[in-house]
Amino acid sequence: MPKYLLELEDKLAAFAVEGSDTNFRLILTSEPNIAIPIGLLEKSIKITSEPPQGMSNNLKRAFTFFDKNEFEDKENKLKTILFALCYFHAMMIERRKFGSKGFNQPYPFNIGDLRDSAIVLQNYLDGAAGGGKIPWDDLRYIFGEIMYGGHIVDDWDRVFCAGFLRNLMNDQLLDEVNMFPFTDNSPIQFKCPPATTYDRYVEYIDQELPTETPLAYGMHPNTEIDFRTMQCQQIFDALIELTPKDSAAGDENAPTVDSKVAEFNERVQNEASLESNRINVDDLVSKLSDDMRGPF
Repeated sequence: MPKYLLELEDKLAAFAVEGSDTNFRLILTSEPNIAIPIGLLEKSIKITSEPPQGMSNNLKRAFTFFDKNEFEDKENKLKTILFALCYFHAMMIERRKFGSKGFNQPYPFNIGDLRDSAIVLQNYLDGAAGGGKIPWDDLRYIFGEIMYGGHIVDDWDRVFCAGFLRNLMNDQLLDEVNMFPFTDNSPIQFKCPPATTYDRYVEYIDQELPTETPLAYGMHPNTEIDFRTMQCQQIFDALIELTPKDSAAGDENAPTVDSKVAEFNERVQNEASLESNRINVDDLVSKLSDDMRGPF
């Protein structure tokens, strides 16, 4: 965070004392940062713009970012690839919620990456007009190494990004390929639709996209267990923090929030440790045939 913000805070305080034009406004933009002076935040009207939760909402937000009339004028190949690019953007945004299982670091992917990627896509497809071959290698490199890859600093995250694009951005995309990786033998699939109108794409997202699943991000379904556990922990932490600390001040015997949480935590741990609730792994394995024993 720039150090001049401290000096800016002092200058604004001086302007308030000396008097300034009533039409004066100062607009600042920033990524979330704890180093922003608290005094500056208290004087400001704060507006945040965050991506919605879930693949469906993120995919629809990414797709509707583009102008309807401009989209309708695009050729069919460009429409199909742009839709897949929107899916890739939504996947990269939403995968961050899984913590270290999603990415080794939380990267600041944003709608600007999608916008710039779409511009590059348009330029490359214009160069390949007239039935020319689509430069998949160039597109994958620009998307995975420059636009989105420009945020990535971890080598394994970069490997994942490149691998996901190889699975998505290829000639099969134009033949209604399944865009969910590793689900070709699963009933949970999301196929890239044939080129159609803007409204039909939006309708397709609403009607055909499966319910929220880690499979959409190339992850095992069990990944959601850790995410939901962490989400519940955050909710409880927020409730504890928002609860008045002196809520039981009038009654010494009244249970406090801390005692209730401790009691609930102890009860859950005791129930989870019961022998009768443990999964009989040997019994489950004995019921599986050889063709059912996969990595999952």
